[in-house]
Amino acid sequence: MSRAENTGRVLVRAQGLHKQMGGRTVLAGLDLEVRAGETMVILGPSGCGKSTLLRCLAGLERPDRGRVFLAGVDLCAASSRQVRAARRHLGMAFQGGALFGSLTLAENVELPLVEFSRLPASTRRILARIKLGMVGLEEAMDQLPSEISGGMRKRAALARALALDPEILMFDEPSAGLDPITAAGLDQLLLALKALNPVAMVVVTHEMESAFVIADRMVLMHEGKFLVSGTPAQVRASDHPMVRRFLDRRPPETLEGAHGLRRFFAEST
Repeated sequence: MSRAENTGRVLVRAQGLHKQMGGRTVLAGLDLEVRAGETMVILGPSGCGKSTLLRCLAGLERPDRGRVFLAGVDLCAASSRQVRAARRHLGMAFQGGALFGSLTLAENVELPLVEFSRLPASTRRILARIKLGMVGLEEAMDQLPSEISGGMRKRAALARALALDPEILMFDEPSAGLDPITAAGLDQLLLALKALNPVAMVVVTHEMESAFVIADRMVLMHEGKFLVSGTPAQVRASDHPMVRRFLDRRPPETLEGAHGLRRFFAEST
């Protein structure tokens, strides 16, 4: 049981996901479930397959084998219309925010409303103001992304992800590139949003401090596989060598650079 004691319905499910890219196995038979009101964090080093997994969960990429269910819809068997309907339940914030630079923050937030609703422009404007207000950006709604800080752009991307009041939120490296104070503020914002509305969150990150703050459950990936899955406490208690290396921030002993540095300092003393 997660620390949030979640018993909500399953909103995201992956079964036996396999994916190869350029002859390299990226996903190797992964199973995952995320329930309403639960935050699942996908941890792992760069290149381990976590962003590919997130794209498969969101229906942006198809696995070679396996099935993905989003809000009860089998994305691997559904028609394009059914996939589109399932995505109506999903809000996603991409790495770096992925805001359109020529649009104001309000116009960026309105984009999902333009695509998935028939609301008049005046109503969309009001909703954009509300969503930006939720992340503390109401006064910046008419500014361009280039006119605000990186942390504000991340919050604007979150406001856009919230535009349709989704049941599911997915984030790719939400705190990447942020200073520690801004990153901590974003963590607290995610916790506050979940307290207001028990959505299912899937967060891909390699930022361990953030991961252990926001997660109800987490998995740690390596070479397309889950090395460990469980609550933050269970992951911390794992004695798997690769898990310990990642959590303890120990580089592989086989790194040539490490050997070179040791030789350099040994010869210098």
